[in-house]
Formats: sequence, structure tokens, C-alpha cells
Amino acid sequence: MVSVLLIIGLFVAAFVGFNIGGSSTGVAFGPAVGSRLVRKFTAAVLFSAFAFLGAWTVGRNVIVTMSEGIVPATQFTPVAGVGVLFFTGLSLLVSNLYGVPASTSMTAVGAIVGLGLATDSLNAALMFTIVSAWIVAPLIGLAIGAVIGRYLYPQLEARMSFTRLQRQLIQIDRTGGLPRLRFNENASLRDIVGSALVLAIACYMGFSAGASNAANAVAPLVGNGALDVDQGVLLAVAAISLGGFTIARRTLATVGDGITDLPILAALIVSTVGATIITILSFYGIPASLAVSTTCCIIGLGWGRASRAATLAELATPKPAGEPRPNHPTGALATQAKEEGAAAGPTVGELATGEGPGPDEQPDEAPPIPEIGEEDMEELTAEALFDPAATTRIVALWILTPSLSVAGSYLLFAFLL
Repeated sequence: MVSVLLIIGLFVAAFVGFNIGGSSTGVAFGPAVGSRLVRKFTAAVLFSAFAFLGAWTVGRNVIVTMSEGIVPATQFTPVAGVGVLFFTGLSLLVSNLYGVPASTSMTAVGAIVGLGLATDSLNAALMFTIVSAWIVAPLIGLAIGAVIGRYLYPQLEARMSFTRLQRQLIQIDRTGGLPRLRFNENASLRDIVGSALVLAIACYMGFSAGASNAANAVAPLVGNGALDVDQGVLLAVAAISLGGFTIARRTLATVGDGITDLPILAALIVSTVGATIITILSFYGIPASLAVSTTCCIIGLGWGRASRAATLAELATPKPAGEPRPNHPTGALATQAKEEGAAAGPTVGELATGEGPGPDEQPDEAPPIPEIGEEDMEELTAEALFDPAATTRIVALWILTPSLSVAGSYLLFAFLL
């Protein structure tokens, strides 16, 4: 019976890792593939390599926390391990059905918490630390995004442009006796520098994804001794890589709902901020959600960009009752070039579908940057800064998904197992 449960546990763990790889590869390397910097196969290779690096280094700290810190390792019987992995896989299903970036990490922790409550073995002090990090990390992402959007984004937008090359940046030259690598002859120096930045951040995202997500797939199996930490990392990364080479080809084409409508500069900013927050938390062994931190950074970045239409004193002045407030993050992020009649930078989705501007369509000179308080509020918020209905649904599912995981896991282990 135990051997059968072990096989089931390994299968479910691989399934969880497979789905993580399928979704994370697209989010990390979507801009790089869409701008023709790398091919999908190359993206999968790079993602697998950096996910392994992240899981093998700081990611093992998260595995230790989830396999023996939240509850004692002795609680992870073969049956308990399968139960916890079941609720982790269920979170992926809920996320896909509702199209919301629900947190696999939060739901996996929720399932372990349910086990701890049912067996009266929960480490309450550690859970307080973890939950505190879940609250603080998104707020940090929101604040960093707001500061960048208000004070730095227009300058970055004016100095950086991204184009969709007609052929890959690095090509094989077969004209000589031996094949050799060379840069695309149509790529300018700005294209090369920008492409290097896109690729570096994509690899960094892969590192962060491996660091935070490996534990979600294998922590219960490490806890019950079926695998050691090294074996757990290898299994998780193998499953994640398989997802990256297979189902991720589709997500690389659609790039991922969370960043498709963002200008590529904004996508790179929020990816860097989100990955940095999660890497730091992973170093300290705290499981946290990359999707939640990144989404909050998107909201903050959009708010900060739109807030440039008013000074701090004007923002602090209460608005008259009934006066409409702007609301949607992505609409305000690419308006600067549009206001000046220049070609706005492509969005991630446009790059992925081939609609982004080519090298000849980029403006020769950056448009002037208005001072804070001088920009047109109607132009900045033409799309509305923030959709209350959509945001309410997202936040509700962020809370509901791990809560259901806790409740379901508790009922399972308290009354059925």
C-alpha cells in the first residue's frame, strides 16, 4: 500500500511541477520570445537551467521550511503527502478556471496548515512570520511600483525602446569555412543592449520561479523521507522543465494573462521587482507568491504613472464627493509617447503576436518629459487606473484559494484520515 501511495505521490508531484513549468516559462520568457531574441526551445533550455540554479541554491531553504518547519516531518505520512499535493494541484486548476494568478505557494502552505491544525502540530510562530511576509511583500511591490511609476518610468520610457526584430538577434553565419555566431545585421546598438536586458531579466525570473516553486511540488515527499532535498530538487526541476518544453510553447505564444497588456518596459520592471522580492524571501526559507507580488507592482506602477498629473499637495487634497476617480493600471503606462505623437512602445502581447513596431518605426528622438503636475489627467487615465470589479475578484481569490485549502485539508485529515 505504501509503495502505491509513493508512486501516486511522485506522479502528483510531477504533475504539479509540470504545470508550474508550463505557466512560469511563458511569464518569464514571453518578452524574449516575442521580440525574437530567442526561440521557444532556447527559452525552455534557459528557463530549465536557471530554475535548477534557483531551486538548488535558495530554493532548498523553502523546501526545508515546508517539509519540516510548518509541521514536524513525521506528520507527512504517505497518505498525508498525497493529500497535501492534491490541494496544491487543485490550486492550479482554480487559477486556470478563473484566469486569476492564484498562488500555488500560498495554497500549498494552506494544505500543510490544515494538516497541522488537524494533528495539533502547527508551528504557530513560523506561520505568523510567513503570513506577515504575505502581507508585507505585496505592499512593498505596490510601493516600489508607485515610486518608479511616478518618478522614474517616464525617463526610462524616453531612453529605452524595444522593437520586434524580423529574425533572431543571434544568428549563425555559414558563409565562411566554419559556422560562427553573429548579431543580426539589422539590430542597432540600442536593440542589442535592450535585448541583453530582456534576456537577463528573463533568466532572473527563471531563477526566482525555481527558488519559490520547487517546494510546492516535492515538500511533502521530502518531509516523509521518500526523497531527500537533493532528490526533491531534481524531481521538481525535471517536471518543471518538462512543462517548459511542452505546454509552455502555448503560453509563450500568448505570453500569460498577467503581463500581455503591459508595455514591455513595464513588464520588465514588474518582473524584476517581483523576482527580487521572492528571491529574498526564498533565501530566508519563506514560501511566497511571485504572482501576487508582481500583480501588486503592476497596480502600483500604473497608479504612480497616472499620479504624475498632480503634485503631492494636490494628491493629498480630498476630492469633492461624486467626482470620478481614475482606475486601471496598464492604460497609463504607455501614454507618454502617444501624447507627443511618437510611436508608443509595444506591449508584451503585441510582440508575441507580431504586431509590435519594427526598427524603422521607432522615433529618432525621445519626446520631452512633462514635469509632475503638468501632464494631462485625461490622457494618463484614458483606460482608467484600476478596475474595482476585477481587482476585487483577484484579491478575493487570493484569500479564498488558500482558505479553502486550509479548510479542505483540515476536514480531510481530521475526519477522514
